[in-house]
Amino acid sequence: MDIYTFLIQLLNGVQYGLLLFLVASGLTLIFGIMGIINLAHGSFYMVGAYMAFTLSSLTGNLFVAIVVGIVLSVLLGIVLEWALISHLYQRDHLEQVLLTYGLILVFEELRSLIVGNDVHGVAVPAILSGSIPLTETLSYPVYRLFMSAVCLALAGLLYLLIHRTRVGMMIRAGASNREMVSALGLNINLVYRLVFALGVALAAFAGMIAAPVSSVYPGMGTQVLIICFVVVVIGGIGSINGALIASLLIGLADTLGKIVAAEFSGVAIYLMMAAILLWRPQGVANKA
Repeated sequence: MDIYTFLIQLLNGVQYGLLLFLVASGLTLIFGIMGIINLAHGSFYMVGAYMAFTLSSLTGNLFVAIVVGIVLSVLLGIVLEWALISHLYQRDHLEQVLLTYGLILVFEELRSLIVGNDVHGVAVPAILSGSIPLTETLSYPVYRLFMSAVCLALAGLLYLLIHRTRVGMMIRAGASNREMVSALGLNINLVYRLVFALGVALAAFAGMIAAPVSSVYPGMGTQVLIICFVVVVIGGIGSINGALIASLLIGLADTLGKIVAAEFSGVAIYLMMAAILLWRPQGVANKA
């Protein structure tokens, strides 16, 4: 394998890892801060992808579709938290699992009724449809670089939100001691609603920007959900920094593993998870 092919695969691994981060960061926020085991999180990724397909077909512009899709996904998160998730905070994890698994079935059935069961494609915007030549025969798509840049920008904004703003301070305080924060007069229910809406929006946005490169197909949320739980476990529950590190590790391990040892690539990330858990059971970013 020459250096240019390796560079392409390295870029693919980073891009895949950053995309995973967008989905997993929402999951780790909901799981780590709200204490909710949300099995339906992958469905929000699927919903985003299908919104990109439907809205871009209606508007003829992927960027417009993404803006509208973000607004709709935030509203979806607010409604779901108000109607369903808010009743789970004092319940045990089994009830959380059962309800959120039920949401998976609901979203899959709605997807089938509204859009159908066919595989769909979303066109890459013309302005980003080019490629950057690496050699006479190899090039790298501009849209994939755009995806990586957007994911990095969102990772930075998410870090600033959690660690450098008053809202982030309230989120971290609510995660540490919900009762104490409520006693001090903070509307912790509103904070949780905003956190859940943010998690839904991040997953949906990841699905929207991934749609042009991965297609839109039934059951796509289940596959990404499993990997995202691996990210949360490796990175540490509730840690945004850990989610970023774990996502990049998994992205690189999965992409490069398919080149080095394709027959073992399917288990590479799970072996890595087992090794890291033996070394740091609390995750790579959380303190013991």
